[in-house]
Amino acid sequence: MNIDISDVANLPSKFGDFKVKAFKEGAKEHLVIYKETLDDIPIVRVHSECLTGDAIGSMKCDCGEQLDYALKMAQETNGMVIYLRQEGRNIGLLNKINAYALQDKGLNTIEANHQLGFNADERTYEMVTYILHHFNIKKIQLLTNNPAKIKSISDVEIVKRIPIIMKSNQHNKDYLGVKKDEMGHLI
Repeated sequence: MNIDISDVANLPSKFGDFKVKAFKEGAKEHLVIYKETLDDIPIVRVHSECLTGDAIGSMKCDCGEQLDYALKMAQETNGMVIYLRQEGRNIGLLNKINAYALQDKGLNTIEANHQLGFNADERTYEMVTYILHHFNIKKIQLLTNNPAKIKSISDVEIVKRIPIIMKSNQHNKDYLGVKKDEMGHLI
């Protein structure tokens, strides 16, 4: 893997004071937000980019709420958030919006991705292991509902899975149901 790594910078935020480091993998630039002194077995959230949820507060998903929760938890527990640039389950913003349009016509999230020629989830997580090795982290508590994330992390012991369950709303109830029933998320 040919990865460029930034220097460490301070990031004061509404959640508290963090350190940040960027990892450039080809055209994708991932961000790691962490406390300067990590817990011995830190709580780690692997969060895939969701511009509509993270920045705009979309109610079609639970991504923005999960990110906020993860950053609060990282602050409180000396943990880490690994922010992967994998917009729209790694189909990109343009295709994600096209999938939204198909969902507006009655398709679910998986059906919309398939209609556009993609798998239900195109994300990969090799970068997570690379980042954890970079920080010399050997054991983590993983903040996730996604079994694919659990299976994908290698050479690092996941001593505990911590659920990250947000309350549903009228706009994301069906979406969350598909994640649970068809994608195996532990919701």
